Amino acid sequence: MAALLEVADLRVRFDGDVEALRGVSFSLQRGQTLAIVGESGAGKSTLAHCLAAIAPPQAAGSVRLLGRELLGAGEDELRPLRWEKVAIALQGVPLNPVATVGAQVAEPLRERRRMDRTRSWARAHELAAEVLLDTDLLERYPHELSGGERRRATLAMVLALDPELVVLDEPTAGLDPATRGELTGQIGELAAARGFGLVLVSHDLPAAAQLAAHCIVLYAGAAIEAGATRSILTTPAHPYTAALVGAYPLMSTTKDLHPIRGAPPDPRAIPAGCAFWPRCTQAEAICSEQRPPLAPARERLVACHFGGLKRLLAADGLHKSFRRAGRTVRALDGVSLHVAHGESVGVVGPSGSGKTTLARILAGQLEPDAGELHLDGPPAQARRPARALRARVQLVMQDPWDALSPRMRVAEIVREPLDVAGGWDERRAAAAVAEVLEAVALAPSGPFLDARVHELSGGQLQRVALARALIARPALLVADEPTSMLDASEQARLLVVLRERQIEMGLALVLVSHDLALVRKVTDRIVVLDAGRVVEEGSTPHVSGAPRSDTGRRLARAAPTFDTPAG
Repeated sequence: MAALLEVADLRVRFDGDVEALRGVSFSLQRGQTLAIVGESGAGKSTLAHCLAAIAPPQAAGSVRLLGRELLGAGEDELRPLRWEKVAIALQGVPLNPVATVGAQVAEPLRERRRMDRTRSWARAHELAAEVLLDTDLLERYPHELSGGERRRATLAMVLALDPELVVLDEPTAGLDPATRGELTGQIGELAAARGFGLVLVSHDLPAAAQLAAHCIVLYAGAAIEAGATRSILTTPAHPYTAALVGAYPLMSTTKDLHPIRGAPPDPRAIPAGCAFWPRCTQAEAICSEQRPPLAPARERLVACHFGGLKRLLAADGLHKSFRRAGRTVRALDGVSLHVAHGESVGVVGPSGSGKTTLARILAGQLEPDAGELHLDGPPAQARRPARALRARVQLVMQDPWDALSPRMRVAEIVREPLDVAGGWDERRAAAAVAEVLEAVALAPSGPFLDARVHELSGGQLQRVALARALIARPALLVADEPTSMLDASEQARLLVVLRERQIEMGLALVLVSHDLALVRKVTDRIVVLDAGRVVEEGSTPHVSGAPRSDTGRRLARAAPTFDTPAG
């Protein structure tokens, strides 16, 4: 059966140098639903206009509706298609301010169906009822309606001639959550009842999940991921999609908002290669040199040289035992942990569960008895931690008084990783120290640089330890109980600084803690350890909200609350 809509290599340029769309291709069958998602400026609205037969003259490629080419067609060919075969609800709800809402809903019925005033008005009432718009509002002017009511009126206009393709451009933008949910639900019911093809153009990811079976993620005018909506939003493959999903506020997640680092590219100067590489946490040289094709990967299409998110660190089957008081104590018993680029993973467990041992092995400061570490590709044998592993994975230890030398000044403590690496002259090293101290909210100059450990507070010391770890520009930061010795205010300050630096630098993070309430605010996934074994692993909302293991349940019950005695 021929497709309802076929788009091939669609490209749009404005004013010669503004690239709004760059080779978008897809098809839509009759009755299918498709969401086009992405940040503002991704090209979503431009694409919507092209699909609705109002493409700008600079468009190139092909857009075929019911087998008929829209690009390059004359107005006489396109006019019969609009409203009859394809209809669009534009983002700005452009209703005529001097005509009643009812007159505007009835207008296409009078012009195209040749209905008289009585019949067209009666049909307008039916359409209003169908979109859950109070029919009394048809007598009013647009400015007398709320935003949600205007959206419903526009939807009634779109459906007036029973089109085969409906394009909705940000239909829920600016609406309160309750109205947004009602309208989204009604659109879904209408699509199912009428059987029209639906293209939803939106940054509203929950609406996309509710309305569309298929999804295309746009970035800088190009499709970077395409497939089943549920899979894309629950297990995103492309680093941009993962960041987009991670930035969205949801009731189902306990993590603080995590914005995408950097800013979308200027459409006048889109980077060469993969347009996302300046913001990507796993970019390599090839990403800035070659544009990746949209190709099959992980049961969908992904435009990434690595097939999507790649693993930064994998610990497989780690074992570690210690001899204490003449007996063998097993600290780790076959522990495996995987961390993707830019991901935050929490490791929780009671005292003695093996958390600190695991942290030290991940950072290359301790050798396991068995197991392998994989860092960005081939395995680095854990028995001989490579210098590259120690440079790219930095550890922030629990007790800064033990971790930092009392004989060194702040400037020397923070600078030491640069001195070990070599190749830094005095001026560049001093500038790097000042920059990283300022980044962790410490004084970048003056007497503070000459202070020693005993002259600083616990919060200052822990931020000095964080600065020392960050100055090496690691790919992964392992933080072992970094807030356990801090008061609540300093704890909050350190976590805010840590999150900001993680976003800005594109770091992956392993946060080790016994405090589940703290970990759930920072991480994407949680691994629960007990007696040196992984007893539970899963998404942060699931593990913190409904733990399956006895250990997880004990940690959840022990998490701090402000419950007070009755009476």
